[in-house]
Amino acid sequence: MALDPTLDRLIRDIPKVELHLHIEGTLEPEMVFELAARHGVALPHSSVGALRAAYEFGDLQSFLDLYYAGCDVLRDESDFHAMALAYFERAHRDGVIHAELFFDPQTHTGRGVPMEVVIGGLRRAMDDARSRYGITSELILCFLRHLPEEDAFATLDQALPFLDQLVGVGLDSGERGNPPSKFERVFAAARSHGLRPVAHAGEEGPASYVREALDLLGAERIDHGVRCVEDDGLVERLVRDQVALTACPLSNIKLRVFPEMEQHNLVALLRRGLRVTVNSDDPAYFGGYIAANFRAVARALPIGAADVLRLCENAARAAFVPDAARADLLARIRGAVH
Repeated sequence: MALDPTLDRLIRDIPKVELHLHIEGTLEPEMVFELAARHGVALPHSSVGALRAAYEFGDLQSFLDLYYAGCDVLRDESDFHAMALAYFERAHRDGVIHAELFFDPQTHTGRGVPMEVVIGGLRRAMDDARSRYGITSELILCFLRHLPEEDAFATLDQALPFLDQLVGVGLDSGERGNPPSKFERVFAAARSHGLRPVAHAGEEGPASYVREALDLLGAERIDHGVRCVEDDGLVERLVRDQVALTACPLSNIKLRVFPEMEQHNLVALLRRGLRVTVNSDDPAYFGGYIAANFRAVARALPIGAADVLRLCENAARAAFVPDAARADLLARIRGAVH
């Protein structure tokens, strides 16, 4: 349905906090080809258009196969810097004022790209984004759940020299057959080093994975979490404890978690009192950055200005920032509607 112009302006103008963004998932096809040419990487697609046309996914795994292949063009620090800075440029246009970036070091270290190259390029872009656009940001290292626990421990060991540059750890990749319990010990180790835990759960996996993420990993936020509704007791707990759900509407449609946006449960979750937020996940693959996600929801579901404000406030409250910074984020968000 058509989007009300007043609501559209609010979505455009309101300051936003993004909590569920895979930086490798911002690698647009044009940059894939640019970096492939720079490094002499052969691509299986003949053109930018052909690559973009391949972005039709039957499920999460079919997306991940293409996602990991695309990462092969990331070879040196300048590549990671260029990719992240391109995200921040788009985020600035969308009104993002704080972002917490997921990155998948195993995707790169497994190809021989050192941890310091990955983090160095990303942090340089984060510094540039702050100086150019005023965007603050944090970095969250994610473990790939389809790989063994010992790989995650090795990755954590490689990350220890960079602890001052990381705010947390996460868990991503294919949920099916890879429950959070598989990583209980490595998350305990990460928490002992002061890293704040989050985890993907309840996207393709069942509501029980959300419980495991909370109980066994100590997750402070649940990434996706839309299947929590399968367990009323879990929903009550999430409401009581105000655990944020970092929902990604366009991703959920693209990966067929919901058949169409009109059937997404984001508004229903919001009405039940859950601290749900809107994010873009892997926007280069799923058809839109954070403002496009807000607009897609607003076109398909019954939300108004108060709901947009609440979604943005929820994200600010769930951000891993000091209390003074959180108060500033909230003031800037509220200032857009008063």
